[in-house]
Amino acid sequence: MQSETKPPRLTCYKCMSPKSTCICKHISPLQTKTRFIILMHPKEYKKEKNGTGHMTKLQLENSEIIVGVDFTNNKRVNAILANENNSPFLLYPGKDNFNLSVNKSSEVQSFIGQKPHLFILDGTWPCARKMLKLSRNLQTLKRVSFDNEIKSRFIIKQQPEPLCLSTIESVYTVLNLLKARGIEHCDTTDFLMPFEKMIDHQLEYLRNPNNKNYCSTANNSLVAKNIYKTTERNTIFETAH
Repeated sequence: MQSETKPPRLTCYKCMSPKSTCICKHISPLQTKTRFIILMHPKEYKKEKNGTGHMTKLQLENSEIIVGVDFTNNKRVNAILANENNSPFLLYPGKDNFNLSVNKSSEVQSFIGQKPHLFILDGTWPCARKMLKLSRNLQTLKRVSFDNEIKSRFIIKQQPEPLCLSTIESVYTVLNLLKARGIEHCDTTDFLMPFEKMIDHQLEYLRNPNNKNYCSTANNSLVAKNIYKTTERNTIFETAH
């Protein structure tokens, strides 16, 4: 007797989630002065269902994704850098970076300029470091950072440290800092809504005993998780045309 074949699971090709857990109704794209360029490692590109780089792009009108590892000769990246009207920066942690959390509004406005372009490395920490090490054009960029005081809500994935953030959480933090400095004026109230709904869908799946990845302790081990892997994953972050 032939076993019944399951119908293929339908996918939403906008948010790349299964139709049953589509988050598109929670997407509310913001218009920003800053252009966000998400440099996505190929490994992250393959994880579109759970990766937050693609989700971040959907939430920002003034943004793009460029997939790659070495961007030294990337035409699109170099076109952005060659435009004298642009003020390009790289969001990357470091002691000597321009810290958006501690500098005054006038200092931030002077530093950011009139047409800021913020590059974000979207990948695990080892991947992000490799991307920066190989991309000679990115190494010359001024770097910005912030003092993170929130714990990541990305509870379905392990983080190297409690204060490490996903791409969308990092952009959310940057937007709020730029708002506080009078540079951005968008409403970020629901910016993380698609991200939070994705987490809810994942937890619901894990708590369902009918699913193969059922986890009876999902409520405790995931929601209240405070143990982090020592291996490093993403906290920072080509356009797939």
